[in-house]
Amino acid sequence: MATTEILFNPFDPAFHRDPYPFYHRLRVADPVHTTPLGFVVLTRYDDVLTLLRDPRFGREGFHPMLAASQPSPTNPEPLPPSMLFQDPPVHTRLRALVTKAFTPRAVEAMRPQIQAIVDRLLDRAQEAGRMDVIDDLAYPLPVEVICEMLGVPTDAHAAIKGWSADLARSLDAIGLPAADEIRERGVQARRALADYFRTLLPERRRRPGPDLLSALLEVEEQGDRLTEPELLSMLILLFVAGHETTVNLIGNGVLALLRHPAELARLRREPGLAVSAVEELLRWDSPVQRTARTPATDVEIAGHPIPRGTLVVGAIGAANRDPAHFPDPDRLDVGRADNRHLSFGFGIHFCLGASLARLEGQIAIDTLVRRAPALELAPGELEWRQSSTLRGLVALPVTL
Repeated sequence: MATTEILFNPFDPAFHRDPYPFYHRLRVADPVHTTPLGFVVLTRYDDVLTLLRDPRFGREGFHPMLAASQPSPTNPEPLPPSMLFQDPPVHTRLRALVTKAFTPRAVEAMRPQIQAIVDRLLDRAQEAGRMDVIDDLAYPLPVEVICEMLGVPTDAHAAIKGWSADLARSLDAIGLPAADEIRERGVQARRALADYFRTLLPERRRRPGPDLLSALLEVEEQGDRLTEPELLSMLILLFVAGHETTVNLIGNGVLALLRHPAELARLRREPGLAVSAVEELLRWDSPVQRTARTPATDVEIAGHPIPRGTLVVGAIGAANRDPAHFPDPDRLDVGRADNRHLSFGFGIHFCLGASLARLEGQIAIDTLVRRAPALELAPGELEWRQSSTLRGLVALPVTL
């Protein structure tokens, strides 16, 4: 397992703009790459899949690395890590409490509501003849949906958007010693979100509603082991995960289609491709670019020894462009068949909201391309968010 001159630097602006050339070089020259900081980066599909499904690789080794979970002068009473950073049996118990809200049947029942939100947002944009796909569609759609599911008012969008962005950005800092400011902003964002959700609990206890927050409170009050800190940690995860990745799916997906006009025209001609198109957009420019685990024992990947406790990063974006699994992987093909991408993960941590994200992406993208036949990118340079974990645009201005 060689340390090479090909560096994995998640803070490089060039990496934010286009990580795929970096991934390609690593996958060819050093697919099990040890960085100068000592963590390992995997870029081949099979290796990333092993990382995600092998039970020897877990998340509990992250706990010492999670600044938001450590007591400090600015974080005297930290919340417990979310189920995202838990292993069985804790992960199993926490996930079971919310799984029913995200079954395919429960999600499909939301189709009319999602379509109505998309139509309302596009009505407003078409009156203006232009829009920012991020601010006018990709962000408000999933936020409104997850707020409705949780029973959370939508009157604090601006503040919540900033907190969510800081928390998502802090994922980049895991295992990196020179990222104290990013970590601290994430800590403060998590506390702010917890304080916001905490204010909702008394009223919901008095007057439960047909929402997920009320359901979780009932579980807590029936003597299950869901404590208030666990509840707050769950709410933060559901809220942030419930919209951050979908924002990027829609934004990245629309940009990819605009940059591939033949595929955009094909999707307009064949609306039945909406499902396969979203899967291809997820593969081609994944909203979640990387994930990580730590082995509980000494292990090997592709013949490379990895000591117990080593931080191992699976580059999902690289795995999704591995030519060993995807013919002509750098080509966008909205009709691609047998598209077993890893954008929602794999194994016990497979994205809980994958069905919801898929449905929101399908409805938003399909409706936009049908209703805006003259859709074009507005002039100007695009700015990518400063994150190598969650890949997305700051803004995507278009004309209609």
